[in-house]
Amino acid sequence: MSQKAKGWLVGSTVLCGLWLIQNGSDTLLVPPQPSAAESFAAGPQLQPGSPVAAPMRPSEPVRIRIPAIEVDAPMMRLGLDADGGLDVPPDGNRNIAGWFKNGTPPGTRGTAIVAGHVDNARGPSVFYSLGALKRGTLVEIDRKDGHTAVFSIDAIEVYDNEDFPDQRVYGESPHASLRLITCGGGFSEKTGYQGNVVAYAHLTEVR
Repeated sequence: MSQKAKGWLVGSTVLCGLWLIQNGSDTLLVPPQPSAAESFAAGPQLQPGSPVAAPMRPSEPVRIRIPAIEVDAPMMRLGLDADGGLDVPPDGNRNIAGWFKNGTPPGTRGTAIVAGHVDNARGPSVFYSLGALKRGTLVEIDRKDGHTAVFSIDAIEVYDNEDFPDQRVYGESPHASLRLITCGGGFSEKTGYQGNVVAYAHLTEVR
């Protein structure tokens, strides 16, 4: 899965930054980037003192909410594209996130992957403010079974495309873990964003 997912991440940069390129990056604020204080001190680990909920049974996610950054968006399934990489949500829809349908559903034991655009040609998209998250921020995912999986952010990190750590991001987890991914890092008017912002979280509550 990691190589396929990485192929999507590298390819997705051409779909990100269209708004800044079109309008001129010198006149617009780039998306917030995570500070070093929000990264892991010594590799992926749960936020100290945060509760750990038992994994849920598999069920498809239908909506994601992150109140701290005003995210409230429907979710769609993401498959693989013709090149074997993870497909992306429609770039024309600014308020939708996607999850890898052949992977771990959010709330289930393992590592669930949720992706969203940072912007499109019309402006900021669903994960524009992902880099502004803080440790302990809550992420709520509604599921088809009527339950809501509540995750707590453990860290937020940013990586250059060339240094994207597959195993760190996509590796197996003994808990119900979540990764939120969008474009980020440096920005070029020729090629768009040069990397990705990744938020790491684990399941803390079931409603």
